[in-house]
Amino acid sequence: MKNKTLSIILLLIAELSFAQTLPEKINETDFTIGKSIQIESTILSEIRELNIYLPLSYSVDNSKNYPVIYLLDGSKDEDFIHISGIVQFGSFPWINMIPESIVVGFGNVDRKRDFTYPSKNELDQKEFPTSGKSEKFISFLENELQLFIDSNYRTTSIKTLIGQSLGGLLATEILFKNPELFDNYIIVSPSLWWNDEKLLDEQPVSYDSNKSIYIAGGKEGEVMERTAKELYDKLKKNQKQNTKLFYNFLEDKTHGDALHNAVYNAFEKIFESEKE
Repeated sequence: MKNKTLSIILLLIAELSFAQTLPEKINETDFTIGKSIQIESTILSEIRELNIYLPLSYSVDNSKNYPVIYLLDGSKDEDFIHISGIVQFGSFPWINMIPESIVVGFGNVDRKRDFTYPSKNELDQKEFPTSGKSEKFISFLENELQLFIDSNYRTTSIKTLIGQSLGGLLATEILFKNPELFDNYIIVSPSLWWNDEKLLDEQPVSYDSNKSIYIAGGKEGEVMERTAKELYDKLKKNQKQNTKLFYNFLEDKTHGDALHNAVYNAFEKIFESEKE
């Protein structure tokens, strides 16, 4: 009994001693990697949320301007955080994979509406009843959003667009119809099955400026894999001298996890080619 009592006393002393060594919290502040702002779009007739990452040097060097990376599916609970992390990591001086850049993520309202052009396929229309308004969304990008970002932030003329899945479909449509909106296109797992793959039948309009185009996908089924490769082959066949074109099949990735690796690979290839 005495031994048991002694053991309990020693245990209590040990616990009190341990408790006394724990650090005391002095202060607590929120940790953020960006800011969220709302803008009112006349073209879309709605308020849209933008998530914006600014490089660490942005508030230090007021003389410096930055390229802009526009990210579709850029809500806080989608791809904004992890893509901004790649941008921050890639722009560290000891990595020097990409230049310090501003990231603008689009908060989604109705991506099926915004990222698709009208489809004549009855199943598309049934499963995506709000679809087919990409023309209006592209007009918003060109005539409102880019002007807003360039007017409120210190930007260069270099613009990159990242789109995956339906976002990849929209990025492909922009590349085909409004190529001058962006200098670099990162198109991952594009949903080119939309409207019976009719976008692949269209001939891209001509453009003058230098372009870098990166296309990638993973193991996503016959249609997704085939159409991504067909997009690359189509662009390769008509490749201009001032266009850098890349294709990457991520055989160990699927539709759900291809984006992160694809964007990292794209940054390596696109911005390395710009250094040459």
